[in-house]
Amino acid sequence: QVQLVESGGGLVQPGGSLRLSCAASRSIFSIATVGWYRQALGKERELVAVFTSGGSTNYADSVKGRFTISRDSAKNTIYLQMNSLKPEDTAVYYCNIIPPRDKYWGQGTQVTVSS
Repeated sequence: QVQLVESGGGLVQPGGSLRLSCAASRSIFSIATVGWYRQALGKERELVAVFTSGGSTNYADSVKGRFTISRDSAKNTIYLQMNSLKPEDTAVYYCNIIPPRDKYWGQGTQVTVSS
């Protein structure tokens, strides 16, 4: 059973930065395509960043140029560096493989962008 634990969220002012981490209990990130998802209050969960098993990345248009996904296979951890944050980035952020598995969803980490 794989457990994913997200951390690093918090309250930040518009224009600020945060770095999220997602640690896996087993080594899956080196062989799987993984992603960061987010769910804002009252909205559907959306995929915002992808790190493929081959090492390439892809981003939703809404975060392109501001967010960077990375992977540290030795630490079984993926990261999401978020810069130039906007109020519309406020959401609970989750990590999972792609396509996501229900049993892998963690608690997520809350990101709130507000002045």
